[in-house]
Amino acid sequence: MLKIRDAVISDVKAMHTLISGYAEYDRMLFRSLSDLYEQIHSFKVAEDDGQVVGCCALKVLWEDLAEVQSLAVDRRYFGKKIGTALVKACLEKARQLGLKRVFTLTLEPEFFEKVGFKRVDRQTLPMKVWSDCAQCPKQDHCDEIALEYTL
Repeated sequence: MLKIRDAVISDVKAMHTLISGYAEYDRMLFRSLSDLYEQIHSFKVAEDDGQVVGCCALKVLWEDLAEVQSLAVDRRYFGKKIGTALVKACLEKARQLGLKRVFTLTLEPEFFEKVGFKRVDRQTLPMKVWSDCAQCPKQDHCDEIALEYTL
């Protein structure tokens, strides 16, 4: 039975495998094991019969702004609404924290639009948003689309 829950330390290696699978094909930023351990508190996971089959993080950037990042779902589970459930869990966490806006940078804008995000000009996002870009190999020719969700 599928369950969405807060990530725990024992989930990190499975999360790393999921994220690395997408990062290898330039579909998302790579995250090291140490980064995942450090940021474990920001992750939700989807678990099916004891196995982690998806993950997603909510990174708080400012008093009114957070980013949904590192959304990864095992390809064998595509079409089961796991990505939607993970993003909605992150949005609920943002609501509980009192945030006003959540954004994402993605190569899959249609997915996020189905969840209720709206496309925005990347230039409207605060400079702090771009801290992860310094590590990205595509920083000079970024092809990600910015989307925002208003809570």
